[in-house]
Amino acid sequence: MNTKLPINLADLLRQRTVEGERIEYKMGWNPESVLHSLCAFANDFHNLGGGYIIIGMEERNGRPVLPPKGIDPDSIDAIQKELLNLGHHALQPNYHPLSASYVVEGKSVLILWVPGGETRPYRAKVSLAKDAREWAYYIRKQSSTVRARGDDERELLSLATTVPFDDRYNQSASLDDLSPRLIEDFLREVGSDLVEDARNLSMEALGRQMNIVGGPAEAAFPKNVGLLFFNEAPHRFFPATQIDVVWFPEGPGGDRFDEKIFQGPLARMTREALDFIQRNYLKETVVKHPDRAEAERFWNFPYAAIEEAVVNAVYHRSYEVRESIEVRITLEDLVVLSFPGPDRSIRMEELRVGKAVSRRYRNRRIGEFLKELDLTEGRSTGIPKILKVMEENGSPAPEFETDDDRTSFLIRLPVHQQALQEATPQVTGQVTGQVTGQVTEQIHKLLRTVEGEMTRGELQAALGLAHRDYFTEAYLQPALEAGLIEMTIPDKPRSSKQKYRLSAAGMALVKQ
Repeated sequence: MNTKLPINLADLLRQRTVEGERIEYKMGWNPESVLHSLCAFANDFHNLGGGYIIIGMEERNGRPVLPPKGIDPDSIDAIQKELLNLGHHALQPNYHPLSASYVVEGKSVLILWVPGGETRPYRAKVSLAKDAREWAYYIRKQSSTVRARGDDERELLSLATTVPFDDRYNQSASLDDLSPRLIEDFLREVGSDLVEDARNLSMEALGRQMNIVGGPAEAAFPKNVGLLFFNEAPHRFFPATQIDVVWFPEGPGGDRFDEKIFQGPLARMTREALDFIQRNYLKETVVKHPDRAEAERFWNFPYAAIEEAVVNAVYHRSYEVRESIEVRITLEDLVVLSFPGPDRSIRMEELRVGKAVSRRYRNRRIGEFLKELDLTEGRSTGIPKILKVMEENGSPAPEFETDDDRTSFLIRLPVHQQALQEATPQVTGQVTGQVTGQVTEQIHKLLRTVEGEMTRGELQAALGLAHRDYFTEAYLQPALEAGLIEMTIPDKPRSSKQKYRLSAAGMALVKQ
């Protein structure tokens, strides 16, 4: 079957969104070699999502050599028929890849997309000779296809009937639960050639080409990964599929907190949560030094670290566990909590220094889509990046925690210490006529903003601050406690008619 791939061909050849170990190049059509590679990718030993076989192109040091050697375009139909026969008679259980022919720099190449199989383990004929009867299991080891032996074979057999959750059919849903608009938007964003045909294909045909629909022709069902990315309300199928952003202005032990819940397709939910955090809780500080021209710049929390932590939680959480991802923010830290914890094959002491490499991924298909959308790089790079950007920002080292049973995973990003000093009220006591102690930069800004009598909302808007609690904690309350701002109705501090004005000490400080 010739089709189009839900991936940009140029990106595939540049290996921008697919690791080299998931691509195998073949100069020409060698059915026995291709068969063994099909078997290896279908077994998906490390839960990486299968792979791609590109026929008609040689490689050098893991990279394609361009222009390609190419194959005779008249031979493509015959190759596809032979592939169909191999899938029936030389692979057990039966397995059939998706194929697509392309012209690259004037030469025809055939690309086989081989997703991880749903009925693994698979075995293939060792030889296609007429009298050959030996069968064997094949797996990928780094960038090579090898025969599984010893411990590898035993581990592969233990994966029998174990299909990752995101790649399973969902029999409580129907194809009508997949949104054509969301699918088309995704294909357009990643630059897939399939977008041109999407509107003319049935949902079943389109879904099968994208590997988000499975099952026999008479009973096709969406896969869980399809519902997570291409349904407007995936929490209906997977309760607690959401990100809770919680702000504690008084700290976790305080009486007040603000909560914002994000739901929807995984990519949209993730982006909206990150955008909300960036707009409301991230602040850049600029410190000028008299002894040098360059000012010092840093953030209370570097955005890149938050992005990696949140996307890591979306990628690696279990969607069978009814616990949401929680982002808890205080003046002192930002914490991302998800369930469950890292795979037991990961040693926490290695993870904390950025050297842990996962042997097997929990959600291989979710990772594929997140990578296509440039939301993650994959391949265990998230933790090292968090460590790097926190250090570059001058922040304290992040903390990573789990329990002995790996039931949860917590990433804590401490606030930059100098940003904490600026955000913490440092003027206390009642001051009359003069100012004592240290006045924070936030108080200075507030005093310069006050004109006559103003409401809280007017002051907050004049300062361009979106979050009420942050304004109150960092600006208004410290100025009131310092005696630099006073209420127009002090006997009724919660009055709807309450306004604020400069006190005598505040006016003196402004003049000074």
